[in-house]
Amino acid sequence: MNIKDRPIADNNYEGAEVRLCKDGKYRWKYDLNMIKNPIIAITVFKVFFYIILAGFLIFGTFMYAIHGDWNGLWGMAKAALLVLAIFAGLTILGMLVVVYYYKTKYIVLFEMDENEIKHEQEPMQFKKAQKMAAVTAAAGAVSGSFTTAGAGMLAASHNSSTSPFAHVRRVRPIRWLNTIKVNQLLNHNQIYVPKEDFDFVYEFIKSHCPKVK
Repeated sequence: MNIKDRPIADNNYEGAEVRLCKDGKYRWKYDLNMIKNPIIAITVFKVFFYIILAGFLIFGTFMYAIHGDWNGLWGMAKAALLVLAIFAGLTILGMLVVVYYYKTKYIVLFEMDENEIKHEQEPMQFKKAQKMAAVTAAAGAVSGSFTTAGAGMLAASHNSSTSPFAHVRRVRPIRWLNTIKVNQLLNHNQIYVPKEDFDFVYEFIKSHCPKVK
């Protein structure tokens, strides 16, 4: 059943997209324009950045502690920057492929109640994502890259992410990207909200997370 077809409950909040349904859950759909809103590309690049930074700090610390070699450390820093630049290029290239494949829009369905919020990819888009992930997994298997194959298999098996409010440790609003980051210890969720509903959803989430100050 589509969100707009669900029976709507009487409530004082009149949102642009967010609706309180008869079952007590707020629901809305968000069409993320991946050209105008770069949040997904930024998130992917940040993952690469933190992985490379962690590797540099770990191996750089050992190198200096053992050899006291500043030149070697500087050389490693330049190599890390080069790798980061390569990954930045791959991120842009990958996003261009995704944008073309999804016809610029990433469609997400959200469901929120007193206990949790769920982020779910629109079913038809998830089928497209499964096909793309299957190609990625097959390419990784053929090339002998178990990491790529594993990433493809993982992407094909998940179309949703749920954040129980009791486990959330941080809620961070990014208004200019219409995004609310809802982070647990080992699970980071991104909630997309129209600007007209942003304050309501942000305050609702924050007020229902007991571990968030």
